[in-house]
Amino acid sequence: MKTAKAKARYAARAKVMKALAHPTRLFIVDQLANGPRCVCELTEMVDADVSTVSRHLSVLRESGIVVDDKRGNQVFYSLTVPCVLNWYSCVEGVLKAGARQRLAAIR
Repeated sequence: MKTAKAKARYAARAKVMKALAHPTRLFIVDQLANGPRCVCELTEMVDADVSTVSRHLSVLRESGIVVDDKRGNQVFYSLTVPCVLNWYSCVEGVLKAGARQRLAAIR
């Protein structure tokens, strides 16, 4: 990394990757692909308490993956850019390639 600009770009990418590096947050992003959800819905879907879900949403919001929209006494979350779901396809490709390599190694 030669420039401060490049370092900042890689740091920003790492922040997004870290935010997605938790099963619950991946699940939340998957659910938000279907449209905005309130914290109460996500809490029920995740089967966790409100503070846990709020903490996960905070990590996703701080990394720029989701945005919040306060409507009365409820807060709804939605994906900032739905293309984040394209990353899932890439990860699935990596997992499949790894499985093929492991299978080939035991044959």
